[in-house]
Amino acid sequence: QVQLVESGGGLVQPGGSLRLSCTASGLTPDKFTIGWFHQAPGQGREAVSCVSLRDGTTHYADSVKGRFTISRDNAENTVYLQMNSLRVEDTGVYYCTADPLFRLCVYSGGMDYWGNGTQVTVSS
Repeated sequence: QVQLVESGGGLVQPGGSLRLSCTASGLTPDKFTIGWFHQAPGQGREAVSCVSLRDGTTHYADSVKGRFTISRDNAENTVYLQMNSLRVEDTGVYYCTADPLFRLCVYSGGMDYWGNGTQVTVSS
């Protein structure tokens, strides 16, 4: 059974930084993509970043390019999302997701597995 557990959310001022972590269990690392999805208040969920655990290929939404960095530690089955220069519009719940298809994440598709999410609030 695949389980995804997020941590690292919190309250930060605009311009600040946070690092989210996602620890995965129950999946074969080299066969999955991990994606971080963002759901702003009252909005749908969209992928902000994806990483292939097989070959390290990454994808970023235009809104976070140059500010967010996704990385993986396959030995620890953990994926990180380093978020810098945070903006008010980055506020919302961030979900860690997993799916065998990288392109599903790129197009914010229906990933197979979802964590419970972690709240990020950017406010002065």
